[in-house]
Amino acid sequence: MDRSHDAGAVAVSTVQHPWWKRPGWAFTRHYLEMIAAMLLGMVTLYPLWTLATASAESAWLQRADVETTVMATAMAAPMVAWMVVRGHAFRPVVEMTLAMYAGFWVLYPLLWAAVLGEMGVMMIGHVLMPVFMLLAMLLRFGEYAHVHH
Repeated sequence: MDRSHDAGAVAVSTVQHPWWKRPGWAFTRHYLEMIAAMLLGMVTLYPLWTLATASAESAWLQRADVETTVMATAMAAPMVAWMVVRGHAFRPVVEMTLAMYAGFWVLYPLLWAAVLGEMGVMMIGHVLMPVFMLLAMLLRFGEYAHVHH
């Protein structure tokens, strides 16, 4: 009996997409692009804040919570711009931006209670930021795993 024409047979696609069009690579590339955009903001926009406030006499401008929020903003601005260029909708852009701030904001109560010092907030916040961004991306894997045109 010839089963090659069996009505119950399921056709399996053997088409292989190039590695750069596979979901895992698209996801990884999106993550790396956002990290690159953040670094661009940190080395270009944050120094402007430093220059603008260097001669300011206001102590609140030098607080770790203010500095890290400004730094997160400088890093978020080019990342938001890049996400918009890549065609992301408003909600994922906002979620990603909040994930960036959350890396620092979750530490502020420890800073204010003097449990964690300024350098601790700076160091741990920079470690948490990409972790929270990755979590936000994993929650919307389909958003980040497809190839944008």
